[in-house]
Amino acid sequence: MKLYEGGVYLLNGHDIVEENCMTQPVSKKEAAKNTMAYGILEAHNTSGNMQKLQIKFDKLTSHDITFVGIIQTARASGLEKFPVPYVLTNCHNSLCAVGGTINEDDHMFGLTCAKKYGGVYVPPHQAVIHQYAREMLAGGGKMILGSDSHTRYGALGTMAMGEGGGELVKQLLSQTYDINMPGVVAIYLKGQPRPGVGPQDVALAIIGKVFANGYVKNKVMEFVGPGVAGLSADFRIGIDVMTTETTCLSSIWQTDDKIEEFYEIHGRKEDYKKLQPGKVAYYDGCVEVDLSEIKPMIAMPFHPSNTYTIDELNENLEDILNDVEKKAQVSLDGKVPFTLKDKVVDGKLYVDQGIIAGCAGGGFENICAAADILRGSSIGSDAFTLSVYPASTPIYMELAKNGVLADLMATGAVVKTAFCGPCFGAGDTPANNAFSIRHTTRNFPNREGSKIQNGQISSVALMDARSIAATAANKGFLTSAETYTGSYTGQKYFFDKTIYENRIFDSKGVADPEVEIQFGPNIKDWPEMPSLADNLVLKVVSEIHDPVTTTDELIPSGETSSYRSNPLGLAEFTLSRKDPAYVGRAKEIQQAQKALQAGQDPIEAVPELKSVMEVIGKQFPQIGKDNLGIGSTIFAVKPGDGSAREQAASCQKVLGGWANIANEYATKRYRSNLINWGMLPFLIQDGELPFANGDYLLFPDVRRAVEEKADSITGYVVKEDGLKEFQVTLGELTDDEREIILKGCLINYNRK
Repeated sequence: MKLYEGGVYLLNGHDIVEENCMTQPVSKKEAAKNTMAYGILEAHNTSGNMQKLQIKFDKLTSHDITFVGIIQTARASGLEKFPVPYVLTNCHNSLCAVGGTINEDDHMFGLTCAKKYGGVYVPPHQAVIHQYAREMLAGGGKMILGSDSHTRYGALGTMAMGEGGGELVKQLLSQTYDINMPGVVAIYLKGQPRPGVGPQDVALAIIGKVFANGYVKNKVMEFVGPGVAGLSADFRIGIDVMTTETTCLSSIWQTDDKIEEFYEIHGRKEDYKKLQPGKVAYYDGCVEVDLSEIKPMIAMPFHPSNTYTIDELNENLEDILNDVEKKAQVSLDGKVPFTLKDKVVDGKLYVDQGIIAGCAGGGFENICAAADILRGSSIGSDAFTLSVYPASTPIYMELAKNGVLADLMATGAVVKTAFCGPCFGAGDTPANNAFSIRHTTRNFPNREGSKIQNGQISSVALMDARSIAATAANKGFLTSAETYTGSYTGQKYFFDKTIYENRIFDSKGVADPEVEIQFGPNIKDWPEMPSLADNLVLKVVSEIHDPVTTTDELIPSGETSSYRSNPLGLAEFTLSRKDPAYVGRAKEIQQAQKALQAGQDPIEAVPELKSVMEVIGKQFPQIGKDNLGIGSTIFAVKPGDGSAREQAASCQKVLGGWANIANEYATKRYRSNLINWGMLPFLIQDGELPFANGDYLLFPDVRRAVEEKADSITGYVVKEDGLKEFQVTLGELTDDEREIILKGCLINYNRK
């Protein structure tokens, strides 16, 4: 695999020419317009300026741990009708992880909102969000926005993006998605995969090369080259869904007769569009991938970029497991002992659990290939278990009809309904200290359901379904699918949408305002959020120095997802696995802001503010309770990797957070979440921090600095002997983003 240092030209979709070797008289600016990404963005841009995009999407999609908050936000902002098709799927809170009615209450909320506002409702167990979108929503040259980070349908010719709920709220209110024109990086595929290599192997190989160096961060990955033609639609989809783990913005693929056949199989041939780059297309970078050189891969705990070939791992077990332990201590903060060395039996690595599931692993071809490898064997009667989750009921039905379902069950595997739980920590939690291999999207800490705060730890490695099946056939000893010497039957897929026609509510875009929304006792409105004050006093209530902080660490997944409809209830879990003291610290200083809003003295609510305000008063006597905001902030080196969940930001806001301070934001979507919840996305230069956890910070005239688009904002650390100055910046903000921050949040910005 080769990463080009500079830009490249692609000639006739086939030949790569490095920028400094180009002899044809074609400008970069003009050639950049010949990428597929440029054409799709141009067709959806409403600004008239291709450098400052204002995008309107064709369709929206959400699942049941995001759509309640999104619709509640939009309702508070004046929502009357869904202006574009909006699909509400129920594939995350399908099981009641915490007991009671709260999950099904969310589902009934979704159904009644689909009726009231004119949407589509997909009941639990029918399809995971992204498989339904592939089957029923994607279209050539279209754009889809989803409130899940793995919203990726580029293999089908659809540019899709996963964002926090605030961006979907904007679309529901007929506003736009505002970004600068992103860079476009060619992912040039050549050769053909060797037998036993699946889409997850290719994806992990790419992630391992580009994540750490940020090569495609916030850019569009455009898949081109002669190698694309040799891949089936399912294979391309399996690579495409994992592009999220590179931190790219979106993806798009050249399309051909195999994608046309995909649409035809699904009864939507008219939605196919042939896409390919122009004769001379310019890219800001290029990843050249020889598919024939990729071997079965494994991403060890605790990140999809922690990649090795399975052969490499088996040949160097001790060294690699030592390295995994060292990396684990960063992820786990040393809170629990962690080792995989006790899984080594007679020189082989024993695995406790295998799972093939969700938007990445639950595709038809993956499951059929796994069945081919397993057919006639047994997973054994020891600790190892294997669970398979087809990504939709139509896939499940076809597996039942063609005999694959029976073949799998005969081996001892358990086949379950469409559910995303194994991916985000709400299903199939193995035993303490167990090791699980999964064809899912992520393997962050706790994604398998363990609870570090309770001393419970298990871990996940990501692998392709084929090698998971080979491991299962070997009774749980880690095995590469390349060892399988049999044939693959290559079953043909027949899509039957009868179950969708029988079970899915589709309003056809017709709203019925007479429908009453069904609420449950856990569904709560957002609390009141004040506008940005002239001056801010912020207490640092958490300080995180990990190289990257994931949204899972900011607000854990798993059983906490059942509280996503309750802003105050969910906020109690903020940073609970990373910094358990955070919530108490944040709520303590929040009492001062609540006192201000009630017209009371904040010092009475938080007595330690007395000395803080005395120090501030010596240099800024004009600052007082009439022009002051008080709250909290956190510092993290690079927060926001992973999920699009807006709650990573909104929970901080609910607890009185006014800002994040970071050296860099891991993703565009996390920074957007901060902005949409009225939080200042401060940036501070890398190096020794001028403040520490527990310090108070002053930002005088911060409101005016935002209004006047100041290049730099002066802050002060409040010390007993005076104020110590430091500088932060906000990065680029649109006028609307500034106004959202000034108003205090997107709800306030839109409230009529």
